[in-house]
Amino acid sequence: MEKVETLANLILEGLGGKENISTLNYCMTRLRVTPRQPSQVQREKLKKTKGVMGIVEQSGQLQIILGPGTVTKVAELIAKETGLKAGEVEDYEASVKDRNRTPVKLFLRKLANIFIPLIPAIIAGGMIMGLTNVIMYSFEVSEKNQWILILSGISKVIFTYLAIFVGINTAREFGGTPALGGVAGGLIILPDIANIQLFGEELLPGRGGLIGALMAAWFITVMERLMRKWVPSVIDIIVTPTLSLLITGLATYTLLQPVGGFLSDVITRGLTTLLDTGGIWGGVLSGAILAGTFLPLVLTGLHQGLTPIHMQLLDQTGLNPLLPILAMAGAGQVGAAFAVYMKTKNQTLRQVIKGGLPVGILGIGEPLIFGVTLPLGRPFITACVGAAVGGAFQSALGTASVAIGVSGLPLALLIAPGQILLYLAGVFISYAAGFFITFFFGFQRKMDQHFSSQSNTPLS
Repeated sequence: MEKVETLANLILEGLGGKENISTLNYCMTRLRVTPRQPSQVQREKLKKTKGVMGIVEQSGQLQIILGPGTVTKVAELIAKETGLKAGEVEDYEASVKDRNRTPVKLFLRKLANIFIPLIPAIIAGGMIMGLTNVIMYSFEVSEKNQWILILSGISKVIFTYLAIFVGINTAREFGGTPALGGVAGGLIILPDIANIQLFGEELLPGRGGLIGALMAAWFITVMERLMRKWVPSVIDIIVTPTLSLLITGLATYTLLQPVGGFLSDVITRGLTTLLDTGGIWGGVLSGAILAGTFLPLVLTGLHQGLTPIHMQLLDQTGLNPLLPILAMAGAGQVGAAFAVYMKTKNQTLRQVIKGGLPVGILGIGEPLIFGVTLPLGRPFITACVGAAVGGAFQSALGTASVAIGVSGLPLALLIAPGQILLYLAGVFISYAAGFFITFFFGFQRKMDQHFSSQSNTPLS
């Protein structure tokens, strides 16, 4: 714990002191901080701090790569020192000028902010679901077994009510009341609407999925803001939420849910068509492109914005062929990092790799990205090529998951029955491709010196 406290203090110093921190948040591997005065941040000092694996700057926010486990402890210590809650957000966007803030980036950033807080619960539910399936199929336990029913129920909570959680976070992200957002999301999955017919069509609970929930929660936030402009404050607590919910409910069932359902169908059909078009060779090409280009998306942190797409595939088809393909990005990087470990004479670099490989194998690739392959340059590219090989394999064989969770080896628990060995074969193919391509083409000894001058040494 003493090492973590030292790391937290050094990060505070590099950020310009506790008074310079406007917002504090964290995800699985990154500490996300918005400085009040960016000019006071000592970036080079932070990069060279023992325990910092890398830094990403986006839209006025600093994302400090610390790795799983460590980031949670550091966030708690800094929160205690600054008085901020980890996850507390101020409206700082208006004061930050970012030339790269395009509408697409802002949209993806909003999606990421909505879904990132839900990822631990989604992973937990997915892993319990996977373990339950393993028990059922490996030991031939009946699905009606009472313990299996209990485990299945525990695993399904997050997925059953995910639209409500998404609604809560959507309203919070757009400045509305979280509880109203949750109710708006719940409108999409409400079982009672199955008994209702509108315009000659029966309403279908769950139609529109998470896209519908996002739209409904955003709509109720807009309604809430509009109401507050003219409703007297003395009756605001009664009139504003009541009218907002009433209007949103009517709009959801007459417009938003049908539109959300249409968009969900378009996304699902588009992805499945992409993977199926051209037969096996078309699938090979699509899988290679998707897996080979995923690591650059991880660099931006916007890969979390894909979560609703993963969930939509599961809602529409019960299977998710996209996740096993994208998981090969991390596997290719593991192979590339291992190749660097075998060739380098730089002990600091070897220590970084030793710290990042275990979590990389478990599906968390950012420590290897920011601590190893990206600083070296060429190994990052060869890792992407190794990922493309594995992605082509997974796509050609149609491997799919039945839930979402972390990638790497643990994802095998979530793969459809009968495909687990195929998925693991793809993982090891990506390992091998990343290793050999990097070993022969991606790493040169002169990179040792380059790494020594720019490396971020992890905690030992």
